[in-house]
Amino acid sequence: MAQSTQVSSTSRKRKIAVIGAGVFGAWTAYELQRQEHDVTLVDAWGPGNARSSSGGESRIIRAGYGADELYSRMAIRSLECWREFFTQDGRELLKQTGVLWLAMPGNEYAARTREVLSRLNVSFEELSAAQLKGRYPQIRCAPDTTALFEPKGGALMARQAVAAVAENFIRIGGRLVIASAELPTIITHLDTVETSTGETIRADVFVFACGPWLPKIFPEVVGDRIFPTRQEVIFFGTPQGDESFAPPAMPIWIDFSRTRGMYGFPDLESRGFKVAFDGHGPAFDADTGDRLVDSERVVQARAYLAERFPALARMPVLESRVCQYENTSNGDFLIDRHPAAENVWLVGGGSGHGFKHGPAVGEYTAARVTGAATPPVEPRFSLLSKRTIQKRAVY
Repeated sequence: MAQSTQVSSTSRKRKIAVIGAGVFGAWTAYELQRQEHDVTLVDAWGPGNARSSSGGESRIIRAGYGADELYSRMAIRSLECWREFFTQDGRELLKQTGVLWLAMPGNEYAARTREVLSRLNVSFEELSAAQLKGRYPQIRCAPDTTALFEPKGGALMARQAVAAVAENFIRIGGRLVIASAELPTIITHLDTVETSTGETIRADVFVFACGPWLPKIFPEVVGDRIFPTRQEVIFFGTPQGDESFAPPAMPIWIDFSRTRGMYGFPDLESRGFKVAFDGHGPAFDADTGDRLVDSERVVQARAYLAERFPALARMPVLESRVCQYENTSNGDFLIDRHPAAENVWLVGGGSGHGFKHGPAVGEYTAARVTGAATPPVEPRFSLLSKRTIQKRAVY
């Protein structure tokens, strides 16, 4: 990764506590520790745990975001950082499968994606229906389907990647505490947090990157502005001896050809062919919610496979998972100071598309928190921009 700005001679070394070791918290802590601050990272169950939004098997990294150039630029930067991080770390947790977008003629999202990727010099291919059929015969598409292929996109092995970032954070001097943080009821300036293990953590600055727990910790501030929802993914077996559903024959796919909301992964590390529902599910409590996939979702996934990947329609379910999104009203991130406590920062709202952006979020948050470097303030990340009604605009 390109070296980030180190603490300047005029910037004092600070004690900083980061609460939450998901991808946003882990990368923020890592970036701050690389800048030679004294950083403690706190998580109730540890990096990449099964309750966290970052705890899944795999997450997509792609530059395509329709007309939304902000997130395309962040994804490009983050891909660069992830690649360099894994090169230095020695683990191959970025699988360059490519990302295939399926759409029908006239799809506006696909058209805007082409425009932005061209403007940002991101390589992509446009595939006709005939080319799509010739390259991916295992995918059944309507004769007028069009496709866009991002060859440099792929899959991040999520829980392993978060754990790797946390391990490198510790290696360079950071401290990881496995415990929950208990926040005082009223704060104007936060000096300490108590943990469930009885430890008092003192810091100059506190960053709360708690994903679906942010509304619980700060109910008056974001309780009605971050929406944790139940999301289900299902892994299906593939036919014996058939490698057409694994890389390099099969890319990640995102289907805009009929109804937005389906995407999936090829068979990575022999775990199965992953089918996921992107539409927001019902409200979900990350502490108490059972993580058993609804049988009706399996029926829906099989019906989709019969239409799009017919060779898999009768394959067994190998694994299933319930995780959660924790989106803001429109899908923009939240990276802002607490309105009543000048040394408390809130970072979240990333689920559904945030995992890929961990490095860029870490860089931005570290710069904003310390003031050692001053990036342009992004109004879309502000608390004031968050609404109380879900109207998703970022995909």
